[in-house]
Amino acid sequence: MKTSTTEMQHPFLSTGNPKGDLKEKAVVGITQLAVVLIVAILFIILGIIVYEGRSKFSWEFISSFPTDGMTEGGILPALIGTFILVIVMSIAAVPFGTITALYLTEYASEHSKFAAAVRFSIRTLAVVPSIIFGLFGLGFFIQFVGTGADSVFNGGELRWGQPNILWASLTMSLLTLPVIIVSVEEALKTIPRELREASLALGATKWETIKNVVLPGSVSGIMTGTILAVSRGAGEVAPILFTGAAYYLASLPGSLSDQFMNLGYHIYIMSTQSSDVEKTMPIQFATTLVLLILTLSLNLVAVLIRSRIRRRAKG
Repeated sequence: MKTSTTEMQHPFLSTGNPKGDLKEKAVVGITQLAVVLIVAILFIILGIIVYEGRSKFSWEFISSFPTDGMTEGGILPALIGTFILVIVMSIAAVPFGTITALYLTEYASEHSKFAAAVRFSIRTLAVVPSIIFGLFGLGFFIQFVGTGADSVFNGGELRWGQPNILWASLTMSLLTLPVIIVSVEEALKTIPRELREASLALGATKWETIKNVVLPGSVSGIMTGTILAVSRGAGEVAPILFTGAAYYLASLPGSLSDQFMNLGYHIYIMSTQSSDVEKTMPIQFATTLVLLILTLSLNLVAVLIRSRIRRRAKG
């Protein structure tokens, strides 16, 4: 009995059972339809945003301040504020997330109760509503840390004991920590155990092995965690409502102790509290488009850095 080349290469596509073949085709068709629907929905959303916001989207819109009750003008303060927020958040979250993942993977024993408690805490943080992080940031960073710092260093003068971009960034870093920790931990686990053992056998210490073998091999995973954190942090609004975001500012933030405008919060304000919601619809869509472009640009930079590191590692 001869067997076709297709059947030899894909034995599960042809079982000799017409009913089985029909079920297989149905499953493949349903999965392909689901993929097409997801892609179509994405392009529909992007198309609506681009179409509705095209009339306002321009260089003047990006580089100017809001005017006339925020029904005219641009979004420069919100754009700069979002950019600073993401950068400070990444600087705060990525090192701590990486260190935590290193401890769980390289130092903690399999039966460590402390490591189990840390993993339980990470899973719990991942499902906590984002508004809870905002309330925590208000109570801990502003009222406790900030007010205490003002009492000790500023003679009671109000500087850090109020909402600002630093507390908002740290609050957002707590929100994104679980994503970074899980991504980095999975990347560290992909490094073969044999490489660690070979490094130790050659006389390297535990830290030298981590620094020279484990971390270089898992940089791509660290960058992946950073990309996911940036994507989530750039669009979250709830954590910064109480910790630093402002309705309107006539100037750009000059230090980390200043409040800031945010693109996500700006969209929320435009759609709910504007003096003329219908008139600001083009501004809402154009701001959404800018937020998407900013997020994609930051992700693209991280992807390029990751690709360059991978090429260097292969070389």
